[in-house]
Amino acid sequence: MLGLVRGTLPSFVAAALLLASVGCKGSGDAAVDGGSKGGGGHDSSVGLPDVTYAPYGPIAKIHRPTPTPSTTNFCALPGSVVWSNGSPSVVPGGAGGSPDLTWLRVPDGFCVHYFATVPETRFMRFSPSGDLFVASPGQASAGGAPAGLSAIVVLPDDNHDGFADETVTYMPNLVTTHGLLFHDGALYYQSGTTFQKTPYQNGDRAPRGASEQVIDVNVYVSPDHWSKSIDVDDSGNIFVTNGGDEGTACSGAALTSNPPFTGGILRIDGSPNGELIARGLRNAYAIRCATGTGMCFGVELARDFAPELGSREKLFPIHAGDNWGFPCCATKDTPYSDYTDPAPDCSQVRAEEDVFTIDHTPFGLDFEQGQWSGTFQYRAFVANHGYFVSWYGARVVAISTDPTTGWPETAVETDAGTPRMMDFATGWDDGKNDHGRPAAVTFAPDGRLFIGDDMNGVIVWVAQVTTGG
Repeated sequence: MLGLVRGTLPSFVAAALLLASVGCKGSGDAAVDGGSKGGGGHDSSVGLPDVTYAPYGPIAKIHRPTPTPSTTNFCALPGSVVWSNGSPSVVPGGAGGSPDLTWLRVPDGFCVHYFATVPETRFMRFSPSGDLFVASPGQASAGGAPAGLSAIVVLPDDNHDGFADETVTYMPNLVTTHGLLFHDGALYYQSGTTFQKTPYQNGDRAPRGASEQVIDVNVYVSPDHWSKSIDVDDSGNIFVTNGGDEGTACSGAALTSNPPFTGGILRIDGSPNGELIARGLRNAYAIRCATGTGMCFGVELARDFAPELGSREKLFPIHAGDNWGFPCCATKDTPYSDYTDPAPDCSQVRAEEDVFTIDHTPFGLDFEQGQWSGTFQYRAFVANHGYFVSWYGARVVAISTDPTTGWPETAVETDAGTPRMMDFATGWDDGKNDHGRPAAVTFAPDGRLFIGDDMNGVIVWVAQVTTGG
């Protein structure tokens, strides 16, 4: 469904977004938390009218499959760190040599468990048969992570003890690899500027056939932001991200109705370079399609170290024809404030769904599919990589989704969190720089949330305490 997009935010809401993104915590944070998709849901505690959405047509209603809550109490497995009354307790009997995870705080009623260590874990995806595949590039990439294995690896857990049994090299010699997708009997994976696909059947832990190139994204090639993500929507459209560069200058060409393509979104359509879908993104880092909603969403790493210029990281919907403004505009109606001669016209730039503090660096994105109960059910989970050097802001946040459409609800990240964007997993930015940085998130078919760290390579999972199992 390529024709759905959020509409224009009222000017006073846009102003609140700008204030919050530059660190002005207070009434602006509360004000922007208004507006619900689907034509209703006015929040009287906020005092704002409903935001109008979808100028291109009605937003599709959810057609999610009925969730099957997990009946396995994964939190009873030895080595689990269970949180209750604000404190952790460790289930005895875990594997020797597992790292201490009592520093990694999650909400009461959840647990954290060590799974494996894979150097430079940058992307993770579960196969249809439930094996975790991890992209471990061999080239150090933006964000400071050291080089990894130059491989895609599989981490089976055949004895179901919560720990990976071994690290199986599925495909070696991949220096620049990132995005992974299982679709239509194949594994899609990044190799340099291309995405390849290789036949896959359930249980495969080695390629069963030759790879075939499906796209070569060379319309613009960034030496630094080479990582590309990939996902498929409910209709079978496969989208790919492409990174732009920090030093791109705002120019007359960038202000035209059809500016040059650098960072943005493409669709695999059988042509060598793909179809250009959306542009004006500095570094579109991750993409995830929300099953049952007909929509895909991405996260962008925006202009670095520039909060005073209006810069903010974004979560955005993917829609054909959208321009997200980079390098001239921070967001709709908001040019970067150092571009004044002439001032860029940002009126046609789209407005994002959610705002993250600049340099908190959203890396990973996935959607809970209803296997959890309570506050965190059906939320969008974003791994913030944190501010370079200090790791400040490194955390996993959970964004509420509209119950009618499944879209992430409009919110602004704050250090304390809000009802619509809440801290879920914290502790990386404790000033010690010894716990790594969260980079990748993905939900397992059994409902567990897996979190990968690209600095130390530690992969953990988080589960909800249940009475089953």
